Amino acid sequence: MTVRVLTGITTTGTPHLGNYAGAIRPAIAASRAPGVESFFFLADYHALIKADDPRRVARSRLEIAATWLACGLDPEKVTFYRQSDIVEIPQLTWLLTCVAAKGLLNRAHAYKAAVDRNREAGEDPDFGVTAGLYMYPVLMAADILAFGAHKVPVGRDQIQHIEMARDIGQRFNHLYGDAWRAATGQAGEPLALPEAQIDESVATLPGLDGRKMSKSYDNTIPLFAAPAELKKLVMSIVTDSRAPGEAKDTEGSAVFQLYQAFATAHQAQEMRHAFAEGIGWGDAKQRLFARVDEAVAPMREQYAQLVARPARLEEILLEGARKAREVTVPLLDGLQRAAGLGAFAAPGATAGARPAVAAKLPQIKQYREADGRFHFKLVDAEGRVLLQGAGFDSPREAGQLIARLKREGADALHEMEQRAVGLAGERVGVLGEDAAGVAAIIDALRLMAEGQA
Repeated sequence: MTVRVLTGITTTGTPHLGNYAGAIRPAIAASRAPGVESFFFLADYHALIKADDPRRVARSRLEIAATWLACGLDPEKVTFYRQSDIVEIPQLTWLLTCVAAKGLLNRAHAYKAAVDRNREAGEDPDFGVTAGLYMYPVLMAADILAFGAHKVPVGRDQIQHIEMARDIGQRFNHLYGDAWRAATGQAGEPLALPEAQIDESVATLPGLDGRKMSKSYDNTIPLFAAPAELKKLVMSIVTDSRAPGEAKDTEGSAVFQLYQAFATAHQAQEMRHAFAEGIGWGDAKQRLFARVDEAVAPMREQYAQLVARPARLEEILLEGARKAREVTVPLLDGLQRAAGLGAFAAPGATAGARPAVAAKLPQIKQYREADGRFHFKLVDAEGRVLLQGAGFDSPREAGQLIARLKREGADALHEMEQRAVGLAGERVGVLGEDAAGVAAIIDALRLMAEGQA
């Protein structure tokens, strides 16, 4: 059985060493395991709950997308997308909102913490609390349930959100399960219920002040800081007052824990020995800087190249959204019909019956080849290839030509030499092996236009 694993990161800041060691690195390693289907997303809708500066959100989206790829995420082997590109997520959020118990949301940790702070300050309990903060768990449930995720890697402070996603999903299944089975003809439950995946071996790195590295504490070390900045930050890590020559404890030492997160087992053991021998804090921090810089330098270079090419990042994320929506579109269609939101039934049709299947039409299919280029093909109702499109460097180029083909093809398409097909002088592709000629392509385009009218 293939296990679906879903991972998201909120786009509210610059990724730091703690993000890398605690989430990014282990998630990428796990995505390479056999039998795993991985979904990675930029949680940019979630960012709006925490940040009201659009420039910060936009920059963070770019930085985090580039970070995942620079750290080794392979978009060919996983589904990598922006939350805001998947229109079915807010649609599902509303369906889940209508079944979620208010009492459940009242118990959400973030909401309760905000209420407690207000009460301590003598304010109204809901002062400054937005509906977005309150509904955060429902949006998170939609993120997970939209993809039928089996496992969601989270820290212990996030387990409640997974439990709430299960509760809300179970409620939807209970209310609409029978209607969904009647509407779709499928067995089982409409929504797969996720499980939290806790990896106790994943490192939680300390920040500059010894507390957990977090943007909330303003104690982070940016993952791709320039060498000079990285060295300056490492040298500012808080340590105790033990002098050179005095043995130092590795337990509770931010310097040692950071070093260990980027070192091999042998390197970590050498540093442990150095601590016991009384290495000076300045020398220990210098070793830490050298180890981290060596580890991140190749990724830093790749990151800089990606950030400088936002159009390339856009292509990757749009292709990821296309792959993601192959999952979410059919799911939402079934869920909406189960809730009574589907197309009107034909006169005399029984309640809950599936609508008649429309006659098949010719269609244009887009895909990406192993060479990285984007292709398309026009197939008739029986699946025969009528036109094999040329390859393009980006999905946008392919999409633009497809749009012209639909708009102008019936009037301007013509055959060229060696079975090539042209459109206003521009080569579009070649005739498919089963194609009778350009006339068959024109007929197919007209059928498509009539069917979509």
